Amino acid sequence: MRAPASDLPLTLSDAVVLGHGVTILDRLNITFAAGAPTLLIGPNGSGKTTLLRVAMGLLPLDGGRIAWGGRDASPPDRRAIVFQRPAMLRRSAAGNVRYALAAAGTPRAKRQERAVELLTLVGLAPLAQRPARRLSGGEQQRLALARALARNPDLLLLDEPTASLDPAATKAIEDIIHSVAARGVKVVMSTHDLGQAKRLAGDIALLHRGRLIEHTPAAKFFSSPRSEEAGRFIAGELLV
Repeated sequence: MRAPASDLPLTLSDAVVLGHGVTILDRLNITFAAGAPTLLIGPNGSGKTTLLRVAMGLLPLDGGRIAWGGRDASPPDRRAIVFQRPAMLRRSAAGNVRYALAAAGTPRAKRQERAVELLTLVGLAPLAQRPARRLSGGEQQRLALARALARNPDLLLLDEPTASLDPAATKAIEDIIHSVAARGVKVVMSTHDLGQAKRLAGDIALLHRGRLIEHTPAAKFFSSPRSEEAGRFIAGELLV
């Protein structure tokens, strides 16, 4: 059998998304290629979540073009998304992962072994039999990552996965992201935390009012931002 085609690079060209008379993405051009994580930053309403939903294929464009690995249409077999508040199924942590593996087409005989591998990766193996809805917020977010990774994606989209977590839980998620990225999975993640962006990012994309203001390597972005908006955002000023 031929291996599934990669969804990378993912390219948006003059992408437009409209909603209730408002332009949410405004002729946005960006490419996500294999490599270190890309961190999406910008104020609320800048279009970060919409961009992630478009990248996943959950939201159509009102203008422009999106291509996954050069293809205008691509089933979501090689990409996965985790939202800020993921829903937990009424079953154990292991049961949640086995369900995700079944949905991804993993043969039944391999699901248990693979579930153990994924729970170990996210540090939840000791809690495998605990009901998912009784896990803490950080544990649920790690379980959501395990379910996403059950798809064996080459593109993992994360929408502010640590927004409501304490520092210890945040570090646990960041450690998983580092591990996943080291395995060759492209991570595209939105965050409001500039410290987190510095810790995780290979490159930074700053959005404002649906436009891409700057997309550059992280070190360069923080040391010598090219745009006035980037300089103000780094300095902690409000972008309105």
